[in-house]
Amino acid sequence: MDRIIGIDYGRKRVGVAVSDPLGIFASALDTVHSAKIIDYLKKYAEKENVTLFVVGYPWNTDNTPAEAAKDVDAFIRQLEKNFPDIPVVTEDERFTSVLAHRAMIDGGMKAKDRRDKESVDKISAAIILQSYMDRKSGSLSCMPDSVPDTVVKSRSGRRR
Repeated sequence: MDRIIGIDYGRKRVGVAVSDPLGIFASALDTVHSAKIIDYLKKYAEKENVTLFVVGYPWNTDNTPAEAAKDVDAFIRQLEKNFPDIPVVTEDERFTSVLAHRAMIDGGMKAKDRRDKESVDKISAAIILQSYMDRKSGSLSCMPDSVPDTVVKSRSGRRR
């Protein structure tokens, strides 16, 4: 069955998420040490038909690449070299860590468990992948300030 892989790349750890076979839902899969990510993805690709990699790309709020973009660019080159038949696309990863923390709070995760950076990484990967799939399907994005046209904000910022 076809799968899309979402990746939140970091120098130490890499969050990995996977789509359902229909490409509708993203699920957090794992957090892997960055030195082992290519081997991990090779093993996964042996079991599942991976059709696309979606890699979170770090942008500053002024739309310039963040400092970590150099590391992500190098990782993307590794992906393309090791998986020449699988396309790689990028997705804006701004605010994904904040959204991951919010999801953990909303899900009732205890404060002690929320400090686990591995959880944040794989949830961030799921948010990156879900954002990509929603954008491609025309669904409302989960990124901040995505407000449907039918919702109007008053001057105070409250919805009415």
